[in-house]
Order: sequence, then C-alpha cells, then structure tokens
Amino acid sequence: MNIALGTIPFGTTVDLDTTFALLDRFVEAGGTRIDTANNYPFWVEGRTGDESELAIGAWLAARGNRDAVVLSTKVGARPTVAGDRTLDSAEGLSAAAIARGAEGSLKRLGTDYIDVYWSHIEDRSVPFEETLRAFDELARAGKVRAIGASNMPAWRLERARNVSGARGWLPYTHVQQRHTYLRPRPGTKLPESGHRLVTDDLLGYLADEPDLTLWAYNTLMFGAYTRPDRAIPEIYDHPGTTRRLAVLHEVAGELDATPNQVVLAWLMADGIVPIVGVSTMEQLEEAIGAAELKLDDEQRARMDAAM
Repeated sequence: MNIALGTIPFGTTVDLDTTFALLDRFVEAGGTRIDTANNYPFWVEGRTGDESELAIGAWLAARGNRDAVVLSTKVGARPTVAGDRTLDSAEGLSAAAIARGAEGSLKRLGTDYIDVYWSHIEDRSVPFEETLRAFDELARAGKVRAIGASNMPAWRLERARNVSGARGWLPYTHVQQRHTYLRPRPGTKLPESGHRLVTDDLLGYLADEPDLTLWAYNTLMFGAYTRPDRAIPEIYDHPGTTRRLAVLHEVAGELDATPNQVVLAWLMADGIVPIVGVSTMEQLEEAIGAAELKLDDEQRARMDAAM
C-alpha cells in the first residue's frame, strides 16, 4: 500500500489504545510507512513534542514488528526553549543538532535504526556540507537507512544532492512537501511558517530524478474535501478550484468512491506517497479503500486537465 500513515495526534488526542488499534489495522491492510517527527505535537499547550514517537515506540515494543515497517521521522524543527510553540527556537540542522536529534528519536522509538530520516525544515544558517556530512555519518553508523528533505525548494534540493554526490555521501532520496489535488494561486505563500507547497518546478525535477520519491502531506486539507464544517483553504480561492472540484466529484461518482479516496488515488497514480493523518478507524478505512482504487487513463486525463 503506497500510503504513509500520519501520526501527529498519536499518544495525545488519540489515546494509546486507539493508536495501537489504528497501527494494527494499517499494517494488517498492507501498510508499512509510518511518518512522525521529533516534535509532534509541540505546538499544543502542555505537549513536549515527544508524544508521537513515544506512542509509536510503545506499539513497536508491544508488537515486536520493527522490521515490518518503514519508520520515518524528522529533525530540525524541535524547539530548544521549553514551552516555545513556534519555530523561533528550532534546533536547526547543525551536526550537533542532527546527532542529538537522532539519539533522541531512536530512544523514544525504541529502535536502533530509522528507515527515512528527514531534515524537517530549512536551516540556511548551516552549510549543506555540515548537515549532509552529519546525515552520512549516521548512515555509516547504521542508524539511518535513507534521508529526505522536507519543505525544501527544488533548487536547494538539487544543490544538496550535488554536494552529497561529489563527496560520496548518502544523498537525499525523499522529499516531503504539502500537496493535494487542488492547485493554489500562483505565487501563494502559506501562512504557516516552515511549510512549503509543491511547485511545478519540483514536479519537473522529480520526473527527471527517478531515485527521488515525493511524500505529500496535508493531502486531504484537514477534511475540507468532504466535511461541510471545514472550509477550503484561502490559498485555493480562485475560479479553477470550482472546475477542479466538479471533476473530482464526477470521478468519485463514477467509481462509487469518496472525493478523499479519489484524491489519494490520483496522487498515487503519479508515484507520490500521500501521508494520511487519521484519528479514527473510519478515516483509516477510507484511506485503505483509496489504495485499492484505480483511475483509468481517461479519468486521470480529465482530472489533470481541469483548471
């Protein structure tokens, strides 16, 4: 199943019993990718950022199935000041921060290796050489299997991969950004700091680099495709959204599927790994259903053409 399970609320608003049930069902359905970070959900009052990793670690220990999952976590955006709910004191991507972050994540997750280790946000105060050497040292120590860049523009990603390639270091082979079926207004910037939208430049770069895989987050816009109480984000407020939504609902009707499922199927048809955050079994079952949904060529072309 080419879906990653998003786990931001695990161990907090999603209690441990529900967390275990969701993870059990995800793996039972053929899911392997579990996505977390060393700061989820630090922005919530009373949380430290340890909670998601600790919950996943408890589940892995209880099930004894570490080698059956692809564990994805991140470093760089954890606050260094207790109680900070912003990125103002983020740890960054220095060699020391990466080494310290990795040890913390390994301990909380109860594992001796991370399958995909991400730089969570950009840190332009640190040279690529320092950041990438630190990641490579973790890989050589057997603590990291692959690395990814989250929220990095295409030109910076290319530069980072060139740095690694020239020195024989482990390169970024994964990229993670916000992406969904709707297209934002050109030039739009997200109101949330640290986040970045997929651009046509990035998609073009990915098409030319077969070793790179895109993991897309916020794919379902917090439920806005299907929930009347969730508004479509303002960045998608333009005439093209009306047509794109109409085609999405047409295809969903043809396939007897939900709009959410069609969005996920559309992403997966392009080789993208959608990250789906769930807090209930109903949401998870909907995502599992999307993994089995197939769009035909005409439906994909119609969805792509809607502007």
